[in-house]
This record gives sequence, structure tokens and C-alpha cells, in this order.
Amino acid sequence: MATSSNQRLIKKYPNRRLYDTQTSAYITLADVKQLVLENEGFRVIDAKSNEDLTRSILLQIILEEEAGGHPLFSSVMLEQMIRFYGHAMQGIMGSYLEKSIQSFIDIQARFQEQSKALYDGKAGPNPELWTQFMSVQAPMIQGMMANYVEQSKNLYLQLQEQLQQQARTVFHGFPAFGASTEQPPPKEPANTKK
Repeated sequence: MATSSNQRLIKKYPNRRLYDTQTSAYITLADVKQLVLENEGFRVIDAKSNEDLTRSILLQIILEEEAGGHPLFSSVMLEQMIRFYGHAMQGIMGSYLEKSIQSFIDIQARFQEQSKALYDGKAGPNPELWTQFMSVQAPMIQGMMANYVEQSKNLYLQLQEQLQQQARTVFHGFPAFGASTEQPPPKEPANTKK
């Protein structure tokens, strides 16, 4: 498997150990998590088969984080996500979640840019100003996210309605899509007198 020059290659061996080819050392899942936090590009491959295991390793990290102190996903949310596997909307849901996370990251970047004004020339923000800033910004960010979710919901419902209308148009002749299956009642014979 080829990796781009800016990606670290990590090999996973049958003994479940991870080997970082850049540092020539064995590493742990915690080290891989640190690479993620530092925005370091990497790929994890099976040392024997060259199969890409990156997603599997990332899912292991998420599982460990979820099992720890403050989980990100509620049980209800996880149940809903599981229901989308194999569903016709699975691809759309994955894309929606990815775009939602990207929007949240964009909002967070703007928030961090605004918060730079709280730095007093030292390595970190002034704690008193930071507390004041957060008391104002946190509700605003929650409001922005609520608006984003509501807009997304409305767009999704519009898309769903458009898809249903297109399906009705394309499959109009099929009974399941609105064509009548009822036969007209037979005509009664005319009264004939003898």
C-alpha cells in the first residue's frame, strides 16, 4: 500500500502491536490518538496482508473514549446510527454526519479566532476574561448549532419530498406508486323484455 509522503505508516503485527515506521518504535493506541489530536496524517496497515486498518484503529480509539468518563454519543444516538446500517439512506446519513461535524469544526475555528482577543500576550488566555467570554459565547454557539440542525432538518425533509415526487412521476404506472389497481365494476346487462 502506498502512502503519501506526509503520512506516517504504522504497521500492525499479528501480536496486535503497532509499529511506527517513522520513529522505528512500537506505539500504543494512546500514541495514535495523540497523532490524531496533533492533526498528523497516518495510515495503519496490516504488516502481513497490507490491508488498510486505519478505520478499525480509529474506531478502537473512539470505543475507548466512549467507555471512559464523558461519552460523546448517547445510547439513543448509537441505536439510531445502528439502524441506518444497510438502510437505503445509509450513504446520505454518513454524508450528513460528516458535513455536520465539518460545520461544527468551522464554528469552533471562528470561536477560537474570536477568543484570541482574550490572550494577554502570555501562553494562554486570561482566566477571568475566558470565563466571561465563555458565559456569553456558549449559549450563542448552542443557538447556532440548534439553528444549523433545524435548517438541515428542513432541507432533508424538502429533499425527501422531492425524491418521493420524482418516484411517483417515474413509477406512476406501478400499483405501489399510486396507479389504481381497482377494476371498474362490470356493467349490468340492460333489461331486455321478452
